[in-house]
Amino acid sequence: MSAPRPELPTLPVTFRPTLTRVVLLSVGLAMFLVITVVALMLERLNAGERASFVFVAALFFGVLALLSRPKIAADDTGVTVVNLTRTRRLAWEEILRVNLRSGDPWVFLDLSDGTSLPALGIQPGLAKQQAIRDARALRSLAEARGAGGDDTPTGG
Repeated sequence: MSAPRPELPTLPVTFRPTLTRVVLLSVGLAMFLVITVVALMLERLNAGERASFVFVAALFFGVLALLSRPKIAADDTGVTVVNLTRTRRLAWEEILRVNLRSGDPWVFLDLSDGTSLPALGIQPGLAKQQAIRDARALRSLAEARGAGGDDTPTGG
């Protein structure tokens, strides 16, 4: 017996791992501040060494900000998948199936060209139930607006 279909979300809608994003950006900011304060407090460092500390702190923050970037934005014409370093725009008709199987680290979109696209904007890591709800909502949108289908778990 399959779970009841959720109501379609109002478009435009954005799916993103909010808790993961908050944790990554908070840790990045805290690391940047601590390293910068330490660099400024160490009296034995010259200006160049202090600058290198701050540069490394900014680099750490940049990497964590990059890791917090993934999202899936859906609108009337299609879906924009933003992963770590790449963004891809898909028409609804290109999405054949939305997959979030047990053990998957994120949603995978099966596409009409025969490929599968990882969509890191829905991750069950820190918020499994929210990821399942988001995957179901995206699946429902894909079914209503395109070819649709899924292997999304129906329970906790």
